[in-house]
Amino acid sequence: MIREPVELQVDEFGRVELPLGVLAEAGISPNSSLLAFSDGDGRIVLRRMEDAVQDLLKSGSL
Repeated sequence: MIREPVELQVDEFGRVELPLGVLAEAGISPNSSLLAFSDGDGRIVLRRMEDAVQDLLKSGSL
């Protein structure tokens, strides 16, 4: 199931609060470690740290 987009605001400190439903749908729980990077064209990608590490291990890049 794909949820409808949620409009968010960046506060004066550059922070964004993500709704718990969006996090849960992505399999991200509170206090998870995330890797964030720009995917260009106004997109920011968040990955669970353990998934990013596993991808690196599988690719032999470490």
